[in-house]
Amino acid sequence: MSKKQDDSIDNPRMVKSHDIHIDAEYAEWIAELKYRYRSAQVKAAVKVNAEKLLFNWQLGRDLVQKKAEERWGAGVVEQVSLDLKREFPKENGFSTRNLWYMKQWYLFYTEGDSQFLHQVGAEIQRLENQHETKLHQVGAEILKQSVSVIKDKKLHQLGGEFPLPFALVPWRHHVEIITKSKSIEEALFYVGKTIEQGLSRDALINCFKAHLYEHQGKIVNNFSNHLPEVQSRLVQEVLKENYDFSFATVEHDPYEERELEDALTKDVTDLLLEMGTGFAFVGRQKEIIVGGRSRKIDLLFYHIRLRCYIACEIKVKPFEPEFAGKLNYYVNAVDELLKTDDDNPTIGLLVCSDMDKTDVQWSFRGISTPMGVATYNNIRIKDALPSQEQLAERVRLLQKELQETRLLMNKNKE
Repeated sequence: MSKKQDDSIDNPRMVKSHDIHIDAEYAEWIAELKYRYRSAQVKAAVKVNAEKLLFNWQLGRDLVQKKAEERWGAGVVEQVSLDLKREFPKENGFSTRNLWYMKQWYLFYTEGDSQFLHQVGAEIQRLENQHETKLHQVGAEILKQSVSVIKDKKLHQLGGEFPLPFALVPWRHHVEIITKSKSIEEALFYVGKTIEQGLSRDALINCFKAHLYEHQGKIVNNFSNHLPEVQSRLVQEVLKENYDFSFATVEHDPYEERELEDALTKDVTDLLLEMGTGFAFVGRQKEIIVGGRSRKIDLLFYHIRLRCYIACEIKVKPFEPEFAGKLNYYVNAVDELLKTDDDNPTIGLLVCSDMDKTDVQWSFRGISTPMGVATYNNIRIKDALPSQEQLAERVRLLQKELQETRLLMNKNKE
């Protein structure tokens, strides 16, 4: 090492930014270093998560296959918990309850006849193939790495093979999924949602509260006729068959469309939460002028994951066939005026108070734009709610009743 190099390492000095020539190449290199390090951090976290999940799966499998309670007694799970905590005092996750969850996790996905397990295996393979190319949060490269971590264990020789995509889902998410899902299909749906959208645990719980599995994929639509298969399936997963507008309050019943729009857009955050993950609000009453005539789209969204605009019309009455023609016009207008070459085809979404599916399906015939029709419910009516004065009067009456009850009780004691 030269004297100059040695001085640069050992001489006492304050570290500071130097007066050097920074060009585009240097900036690009630094950006690449930051990306590589962040990627390494995520990969390390995924590997650790994969190893711990593999351990949990195998422990649950052992408790089942060894018939531990029959062999060593009903308290064996508690004893295993004590032994592991004694050996690894600084580690979390060895509580008795957690061990029971490990057993339940393994049983949830492996109980049943061989034909059913074969179907589960096919669904897991679909998830693996899908997320290897479409993973947003950690990327396909990291998925491959986590898969290799599991495959290195040669689980196919051990029985009860660990489903590879599970390595990308945190343990507490798995617990929520198996305790709240009614079927393996539902559980795998939420596993896929967690991987695709990087759902936090709270967001996952909200998906269960919204009954996302029951609602998604059931919207009346023509997507399969006018969209590529993959895009059609994704759109059906994103759009719901019914929207809960309980966050919106109108003045009285009946109400007009404009009043409902006012209520829905009063707090756009609430509206986007109900629409679902990935929706971005573009605007309300977006004006289109053609031939000197003005027309307005009720609500316009852009969906980040679908990479397309969604033109949404709100109707406060049941579906009528002419609604489909108007929505078709708006979809075409957005495609002509806003859509770029990087965007997928615009989707039309009609949300009305009620509908007849046959009406909708017949109305869609001959229309070449992708559209769906959903319903809404739970609008709150302000007139139906007690006023501030009425609430104050109720409180006064309750206080009076409570005071009279106390006087009576004291009188009875005497």
